[in-house]
Amino acid sequence: MSLRSRLIVLVVSIPILIFSVVGGFISKAVAKEDSYQHLRVFEDVVSLVTNNYVEGVDIDKVMVGALRGLADGLDPDSSYLQPQEVRLVEQNAPLPDGTAGIELTRQYYLRIIAVRDGSPAGRAGLTTGDYIRAIDGRSTRDMSVFSGARALHGVPGTKVSLTVIRGNAAEPHVIDLTLDKDAAPDLRVRSAAPGVGYVRIAAFGPDLPTRLQSELAALSRQGAASIVLDLRSTAEGPIDRGLSAARLFVASGTLAVREGRGQAKETFSAGSGDGSVTSPLVILINSGTSGAAEVFAAALAGNKRAQLIGERTLGRSAVQRLVKLPDGSGLWLSVARYLTPSGAALHGRGLVPDVEVEEPELEFGIKPPTADPVLDKALAVLSVKKAA
Repeated sequence: MSLRSRLIVLVVSIPILIFSVVGGFISKAVAKEDSYQHLRVFEDVVSLVTNNYVEGVDIDKVMVGALRGLADGLDPDSSYLQPQEVRLVEQNAPLPDGTAGIELTRQYYLRIIAVRDGSPAGRAGLTTGDYIRAIDGRSTRDMSVFSGARALHGVPGTKVSLTVIRGNAAEPHVIDLTLDKDAAPDLRVRSAAPGVGYVRIAAFGPDLPTRLQSELAALSRQGAASIVLDLRSTAEGPIDRGLSAARLFVASGTLAVREGRGQAKETFSAGSGDGSVTSPLVILINSGTSGAAEVFAAALAGNKRAQLIGERTLGRSAVQRLVKLPDGSGLWLSVARYLTPSGAALHGRGLVPDVEVEEPELEFGIKPPTADPVLDKALAVLSVKKAA
């Protein structure tokens, strides 16, 4: 290997080595020889690329790609952040009010987890599972969820263009959105059937548990003896807010378990004064149900307080934090995750519904059907419970 190649290998290997040991995230039980074996392979790859690739290599670009791939391989919420992104995280500045109303994950490209009710994306017909191949002409193939989220926020009235793929469609659709701060409320209630209240939780926003308790009391006064909680495509809000809301329905028992690498498991349990809402419940879920909504649903289902109806949830219950690297870049790394009340894995697996009902797949430009088979099934389940 030439001196130049060795210097390049040394320069690009140092951040990889730092990444491998920072924070103690790689098990101490792994043998040193195994770790060095992987670094030797990496050294060989860098040497082969720099000496044999058909054209000159931008080693900085290659290095960023390697680090990004290493983080992306952990889970969709972990990512490698470049120095300018790290500075934005550290500033903790709120995002602009204008938003497309989209929650993102990564699966090769950026992919939509959920679309907020009444948002620009919702009005345009975007939905859970759609791939965003480009934002304003920039490919999302190498774009982190962090950067994608910022690209979908701006001053209200700002326009953003999305190149979207749905399902197995061969041709992408270009969707132009105007960012807006207006969306449907995060909590809405109505009557679904005689004696049945319908509660739509679009986001676990501020004071959600308090407002939810108030709205449920109002439904009860209006004669609602049972409740349908709709958490389909609900992905906004911190997980602890989902746990707070679960306390309204669970009088005793474990709500969730949190585990981190090298830390004792932390158990969250219902306590004195919890469980004030005793009405029979069913919860509507789908592949866009994630985060706080997912932990909330797991808490109620795990304590036999509600049946889950619909589709399997996403499996997104980890907590991330920033780990800075010496060159100013950093890792947005999942450092803890929530488990179900029984201690079963939730992150990366999701919740399986008690009663599976598939939602219809829609093509672009087709209005959603007025019928709601998931809600219809929920009402049938509650009817059977009442008869029993």
